[in-house]
Amino acid sequence: MPGTDDSAHVPSSSQRISEWVAQQLLDRIARGELVPGERLPGERQLAEQLHVSRVSVRAALQKLKTQGFLTAVQGGGTRVVSSAGVMDGALTAMVRSTHQNLCDLVEIRMALESWAARRAAERATQDQIDTIGRILQAMSETNRDGGRAADDMDFHVAVAQASGSPVYLHLLSTIRDILGNMVEMKHTEPFMENHEALMIEHHRAIHQAIARRDPDAAANAVTAHLGWILARYRTMTEEPATPAAPQAGAPPSPGTPG
Repeated sequence: MPGTDDSAHVPSSSQRISEWVAQQLLDRIARGELVPGERLPGERQLAEQLHVSRVSVRAALQKLKTQGFLTAVQGGGTRVVSSAGVMDGALTAMVRSTHQNLCDLVEIRMALESWAARRAAERATQDQIDTIGRILQAMSETNRDGGRAADDMDFHVAVAQASGSPVYLHLLSTIRDILGNMVEMKHTEPFMENHEALMIEHHRAIHQAIARRDPDAAANAVTAHLGWILARYRTMTEEPATPAAPQAGAPPSPGTPG
């Protein structure tokens, strides 16, 4: 992988090469270089990167599959395990069951994503900041159906990667599909009602704060963005007040048929 020089470390004589390979892959997962759901390079490519035999790579992959870190991909290959496949269906059903559950999820996002934005402002590389900026630019230019929603999701994932926290990336992967559904909803009418420009400004504020290395501003920008989303959800589900029945003998209100 780019920027990875695992081959510089030679396994000790007491350590089997396959165990050393497994540890290198675990280190990549821990550093966030391999994220949940990501497909690993093939055996040949890993062997070339690590300067070991394909037999050692195969044994290492099998060990990590047994331990639950990796899983086989249909048709060949291996990917990093994500708990999303287990959790997402139940979580989606739960969130959809009541409006309050949906609002709870937004509030949880607010806590988690403001933390991630703060960390990104402290730890993001320039390449990661540039990636967030390119996604923001794509959001500003996208007119195709669903394109802006996809860019929006990519934006939040890029901030997560810039936070440098594999733990947060794994948490995000658990709820990624339901978050994707939420993002798609907020880019449709009547939710938006010509608020797309405001949404882009929200994301621009997050990017600018991270680029300035201002953790407080980054966290506040996320809180403001998701706070607006939460208020919008609540506004859209408010039921119109039912007019009180007039008391017996009271005169009809103006406009009330007599």
